[in-house]
Amino acid sequence: MRLLLLLAVAASAVLRSDASGSLGGVPGKRLKMQYATGPLLKFQICVSCGYRRVFEEYMRVISQRYPDIRIEGENYLPQPIYRHIASFLSVFKLVLIGLIIVGKDPFAFFGMQAPSIWQWGQENKVYACMMVFFLSNMVENQCMSTGAFEITFNDVPVWSKLESGHLPSMQQLVQILDNEMKLNVHMDPIPHHGS
Repeated sequence: MRLLLLLAVAASAVLRSDASGSLGGVPGKRLKMQYATGPLLKFQICVSCGYRRVFEEYMRVISQRYPDIRIEGENYLPQPIYRHIASFLSVFKLVLIGLIIVGKDPFAFFGMQAPSIWQWGQENKVYACMMVFFLSNMVENQCMSTGAFEITFNDVPVWSKLESGHLPSMQQLVQILDNEMKLNVHMDPIPHHGS
C-alpha cells in the first residue's frame, strides 16, 4: 500500500512539472504545430483548465481552412509568485507525507506538543497521506490555473480570454483571421524594381 502511495506521489510530481511549462508531453518543451511558412498564429492557453482540447479542435479547423498559417501552442504560465507557491507546496507535500509514513514527529523538534490532527494522522496513515496529497494538489492546481486562452497573429494580440471573459467561438476566430489575412495582404510591401 505504501508503495502505491509513493508511486502516486511521484506521478503527481511528474504531472506538476509537465503542466508547468509545456503543451506537449516533454516538460519544458513547447509544442509547435507548424504547417506552413506563412503567418504565425500563436495560442497561449491554460492547460490545467482543460483548454487543450479546444486548442486542438481550433488548430484542426484552422489548418484545414488556412493551410498557409503556422500554428503554435504553449502553456500560459501564471505569475511567478503562484508558480513558486505551487512548487513549495509540491515539496512540502512530499516531506509531510514522508514524515507521516515514517512516524517522525516534527513538532518535537520545535519543543511543541503535537496537535490532535497529527496524532490522528499517525493512527490513520493511509487516510492522512491521501488527505495531504489531494488537498495539496487542489491548492497547487488552483495556483497554476490562469484561465488564459490568448491568441496572437504575427505577435499582435487578436483575442484574450483574460480580457473578454470567454473563449472565442469558431465563427469569431475565423472572422478575426479573415480580417487579419486581408490586412496582411494589403500590408505586404510592393516589390521594388531595379533601375
